[in-house]
Amino acid sequence: MGLLSDPVRRRALARLVLRLNAPLCVLSYVAGIAWFLALVFPPLTQRTYMSENAMGSTMVEEQFAGGDRARAFARDFAAHRKKSGALPVAWLERTMRSVGLEVYTQSFSRKLPFPDETHERYVLGEWGVPGPRAHLGGRGLGWVSPWRVSWGQEAQWEGKSLVGIGGLEKGGLQRPTTVTLRSPPPYCIQMVSGTNVYGILRAPRAASTESLVLTVPCGSDSTNSQAVGLLLALAAHFRGQIYWAKDIIFLVTEHDLLGTEAWLEAYHDVNVTGMQSSPLQGRAGAIQAAVALELSSDVVTSLDVAVEGLNGQLPNLDLLNLFQTFCQKGGLLCTLQGKLQPQDWTSLDGPLQGLQTLLLMVLRQASGRPHGSHGLFLRYRVEALTLRGINSFRQYKYDLVAVGKALEGMFRKLNHLLERLHQSFFLYLLPALSRFVSIGLYMPAAGFLLLVLGLKALELWMQLHEAEVGVEEPGGAPGPSVPLPPSQGVGLASLVAPLLISQAMGLALYVLPVLGQHVATQHFPVAEAEAVVLTLLAIYAAGLALPHNTHRPLSCRVVSTQAPDRGWMALKLVALIYLALQLGCIALTNFSLGFLLATTMVPAAALAKPHGPRTLYAALLVLTSPAATLLGSLFLWRELQEAPLSLAEGWQLFLAALAQGVLEHHTYGALLFPLLSLGLYPCWLLFWNVLFWK
Repeated sequence: MGLLSDPVRRRALARLVLRLNAPLCVLSYVAGIAWFLALVFPPLTQRTYMSENAMGSTMVEEQFAGGDRARAFARDFAAHRKKSGALPVAWLERTMRSVGLEVYTQSFSRKLPFPDETHERYVLGEWGVPGPRAHLGGRGLGWVSPWRVSWGQEAQWEGKSLVGIGGLEKGGLQRPTTVTLRSPPPYCIQMVSGTNVYGILRAPRAASTESLVLTVPCGSDSTNSQAVGLLLALAAHFRGQIYWAKDIIFLVTEHDLLGTEAWLEAYHDVNVTGMQSSPLQGRAGAIQAAVALELSSDVVTSLDVAVEGLNGQLPNLDLLNLFQTFCQKGGLLCTLQGKLQPQDWTSLDGPLQGLQTLLLMVLRQASGRPHGSHGLFLRYRVEALTLRGINSFRQYKYDLVAVGKALEGMFRKLNHLLERLHQSFFLYLLPALSRFVSIGLYMPAAGFLLLVLGLKALELWMQLHEAEVGVEEPGGAPGPSVPLPPSQGVGLASLVAPLLISQAMGLALYVLPVLGQHVATQHFPVAEAEAVVLTLLAIYAAGLALPHNTHRPLSCRVVSTQAPDRGWMALKLVALIYLALQLGCIALTNFSLGFLLATTMVPAAALAKPHGPRTLYAALLVLTSPAATLLGSLFLWRELQEAPLSLAEGWQLFLAALAQGVLEHHTYGALLFPLLSLGLYPCWLLFWNVLFWK
């Protein structure tokens, strides 16, 4: 404290900080990147181990032998689904009852803010259209788009022909159909409706206080028949066992994640996404763990596990260790991010392969998307993961019996749990299935990057509050410090306009694309999803030209001509603190997102100033903006998957990612879109203001 209270020592410290600030910033940034790259090398990466005593041994005898029965169930399910064009609810109910389960159904519906063209959820059913609705034989037409051609149908409104009906793409109509709309709907909101089917196996040895879930998602664009067949075969096998101490729920959901979210909200009696669903007629105990299964072939060469959940949540590491243990016991080949496990960590090849897997996990976790149905269970404090069967050209293949035995072993060990999984890690990174990096070892990487912002903020603060820092008299003694009058101080009034305008642009980026899509579709030949993306890009680009002009008249009156740099220095100080707080909070909850944004935004934020090579600084700011970071992440992701993109393919994938980000925020509550639009984009605009300060 004496060092800071003594003016002479404080000025000496200030001179030292100012002189060494640039080298310290460079050293801190390089240390952060180097620390992250070193995470794949021992001893920073550690071997995984089982922390829960109840699951520490695999001494259970798997008896599942229903491979033929699973394939028969899968063929029947695929035939009935192809015949009905939707989930065969009646067949599932009959089959589940025949194996001895308590069977219940749940209907749900969800209004999407705009059509989900990625998954093409065009279903016949009532759609949220204000005013009169068009009907065909008593059935709702669905989304009517004057720019979509499908199956050659023709729709008419007041004698004028519309080109096509998007809602009839998957409806199964085989001939052109003419429909007359009595009045034009102002806008159409797609209503997705479906039905979930679940059966409950009651525990014969305990009350219904705890339960486990085996779920299979069925989407309109996914072939998951073998997973449904294996689920039914496992249900029949489990029904004949007497050692179950927990209820087991066998769940088949329609429309992938939408059906899963509807069932979870109804099961926990909450409504966090605006889902409309019928109440559940049958319940089991509190869900302790869940496994989602995705199989598209009767044989698999490997099982790939997905752990990334909504907003970067991860399951307890013991659940992942349990999966790996039973794969090793049964001889199943298991992969993570589609990558095989490195065998030799002593040479350089093993850590380099682990770095690819680690980067893939960072990119997927940073997206905030649930990469499987398990991702929505994590929101309700249910440990879950998704298993995907991969059928490639490898020599060794495994049938449904091997997969079923692995699942049986996992459920038998989970059946032994006396409490929720809590002893192992919830925050970790995975360079391989057998290796992990705990939070205490990877957080310093983000800390070093954020230290750069702290050092630059400290430099600006000293320059603003020490008028004579670095200025000495000819004799070598520091000159006297002259206190500045309020009119020559920081000039906080000059910061109000840039701050308000930047936040207003972020609010417009968050609100206007969805609200203004209907106006855009009425005046331009674009679909709703395209209108949302184009509005996003237009507002994003408009922010580059608007805010940096707003401070000029006000700053000229407030900031003295003797201290022309105080305005932009004060604005940059506020922006640096704002960015450091945001990135720090993000890194605590989703390290991958925080580290990725810090890696790109910190250098440009530290270098931004209205002097020097402004063109170079402007190019660096644009290349490190949130949108450019997203675009670059897509190219890096596909490069790591060994499926590189061309520029045109990358741009199309970028546009699709923008639409999916907005849709998933409004549908599931993903936070990436509001974080970027309401937080990081306005903060980035502040640095753009600093760059063009006059």
